[in-house]
This record gives sequence, C-alpha cells and structure tokens, in this order.
Amino acid sequence: MKNPYNIEWLFPASALFVLAFFYGTYFVKKILQNRKGIQTRQIGKRKEKEVHTVEILMSIATLLCPAAELVSIALNWSVLPDDARFTGFLVGIIGDVIFLLAVIFMRDSWRAGIPDKDKTELVTRGIYKFSRNPAFLGFDFMYVGLLLMYGNAGTLVFTLFAVIMLHLQILQEERYLESTFGEAYTEYKKRVFRYLGRRRGGKND
Repeated sequence: MKNPYNIEWLFPASALFVLAFFYGTYFVKKILQNRKGIQTRQIGKRKEKEVHTVEILMSIATLLCPAAELVSIALNWSVLPDDARFTGFLVGIIGDVIFLLAVIFMRDSWRAGIPDKDKTELVTRGIYKFSRNPAFLGFDFMYVGLLLMYGNAGTLVFTLFAVIMLHLQILQEERYLESTFGEAYTEYKKRVFRYLGRRRGGKND
C-alpha cells in the first residue's frame, strides 16, 4: 500500500523519533545518576563466566540492532507495506513509554547489568506491579516496532539476536534478585509475570 500522504520523510522521521526517545531516556537517566555518584552501566562487571558472557553478548546485540535499524532507515530498506510500518511506529512508542516508566519507578536502583557491589532495593511499585521486567519489555516492543517499520533480512536477524540475549539477561537477573532478596522476590514472582500481567488473587504492593 502506498503512503496516501506521499510524505517521503514520514517513516524515517518516525523511526528516528522512536530511537531518539528510547536512548534519550537511557542517557538522561545515566547522566542524572552519574551526578549522584551512581554508576549506571555495570554490564560485564561480574566475574562469573556465564554472567559475564551473556552480558557482553547482550551489549553487542543492543549495539548491532539499532545500527542495523539506522542503516535500514538511511537506505529506506523495508519489504513491508505502509500499514505495517504505521503499526510498527505505534508499537515502538509503546516500548518507549514502558521503558520510561520502568526507569522512573526504579529511581536510583536502576542499573544496566547486574551490579557487582551496589546495593539496590526491590522495586514492586508502579509499572512493576504488572511486569517484573518492564525495561526489557520496553526494549522488545521498541525493537519489534522498528522491525515492522523497516522489515528486512538484516533487521530481522539482529532483532531476534537482541530479543534472545535480553531474555537470557532477564533469567540471570532474576537469579540474582532471588539470591539477594530471597523470599520477598519469590513472593513477588508469584504475583507478577515475567513480562506482563498479574496472577489472580495477587495482593497489591
């Protein structure tokens, strides 16, 4: 389906907005935490081999995926119709908002990667009442949204790689949280799903 408005810049601008909103949120939060003496990025700090490897691969995936998306935007490389691209924009914006809410409600306990020495609190308020991993959920929505906007072989491969690595990172972080917070996190897991949703009968936090 052709773009009924014939605006050539519409989809590139929309895709760049989704990316800028998402990574702008990340870097603003990082700057604010750095001013407080908090090291936000702690990817690869842990010495355990499995943890270190997954975090490094996740870091690579989250660099390659937006790079592939930017190349696709520059080349206007998409095999999908405009309707799918518009849907992709909406999905990407949802991802941006979810990520923003995750960062806001995590406050100064937010970290990129599993902290080595920093003490953080178990956050179960706000959006964390409905998702144990809303920041990762935001990543997934944003990546899938951009995939729908610029669907091609390259973005498909890198999106799948990123989503898989983010999931493996979630599994590692959940093991860390369970060992750190014990029964409090175990009870939280019983109430709230990994990605989205609450179990019936779950008490409010």
